[in-house]
Amino acid sequence: MDIGKLPHAFLERLLSEIRIDDPRVLLGPKVGEDAAVIDYGDRVLVAKSDPITFATENIGWYAVQVNANDVACVGAVPKWFIATVLLPTNYCEEAVENIFSQIREACSELNVALIGGHTEVTRNLKHPIVAGCMLGEADKNKYLSTGGAQDGDSILLTKGIALEGTALLARDAAESLRVLGVQEETISKASELLFSPGISVVKEALLAVSSHQIHSLHDPTEGGLATALWEIAGAAKVGLAIEEGSIPIFPECVEICSILGLDPLGLLASGALLITLPPEQVPSLVGAFEKENIDAYEIGRITDEEEGISIIRGHELEVLPSFPRDELARYFEIST
Repeated sequence: MDIGKLPHAFLERLLSEIRIDDPRVLLGPKVGEDAAVIDYGDRVLVAKSDPITFATENIGWYAVQVNANDVACVGAVPKWFIATVLLPTNYCEEAVENIFSQIREACSELNVALIGGHTEVTRNLKHPIVAGCMLGEADKNKYLSTGGAQDGDSILLTKGIALEGTALLARDAAESLRVLGVQEETISKASELLFSPGISVVKEALLAVSSHQIHSLHDPTEGGLATALWEIAGAAKVGLAIEEGSIPIFPECVEICSILGLDPLGLLASGALLITLPPEQVPSLVGAFEKENIDAYEIGRITDEEEGISIIRGHELEVLPSFPRDELARYFEIST
């Protein structure tokens, strides 16, 4: 099988076989949903697990950030983190200490408690793997799901794409980019996208749900913006129409993808946040984001399911492209 997420159709078939009899499970496993939701009376417990397998330099920090993002996309505040750290046999104590330091510091930045986990030195690993589990909580009547997007909603995107994929290419394929003619300044700026504007979407997600009538939040990760939009459409049983010219793409992403023959729409895009909400609330939310120095762009709208999933390119209406695997995974497989 190819590196990356399982194909949606295959995963959907696997998940369809799961039966949950516990009535307290308000949101279980579904393609496109960011986390599980469990009824705790007037509150809900939100649970998310996600491993980090691509990045190694900041792997502990990454594990906290991406799991916190998914909890925040349910409208919940990230609270507690559990980490499973699998290590190759050639790792030294200093390297392990560095991973733990990253996890502690990331948790501190988000006011999250590191409450436990597991560590293990494992055979046949070339790189460390950190599998995180983030728990959070929200008011029972205020949690969101990807499937909450509604016909007529506007679609906002914060920051731009593809922040994470571009940064990882700049960090892990820097020498190849130099050979291909990418300027050092571009590589440097691209590598810093992880931290400025940064891959965390917790701040904008919680700001949005605290002040506006948000129907759904979703962060584009593996498979990029296009895959995240397909996931919204599938989860909510809706169509959507995207205006390509309205999609904010970082210039470093445009240059690097052009040189490597990659499509920014399918490149790992953590750090951006997709928001669906009533059109009349868009100006107010964009204004609230501006006060916090967060860029936000209206890129399209939710439509009836029968209208399909489309993108407007120039004056042409096309089917939104889909990506069986992330463009980052495809590049590294080709290059090795």
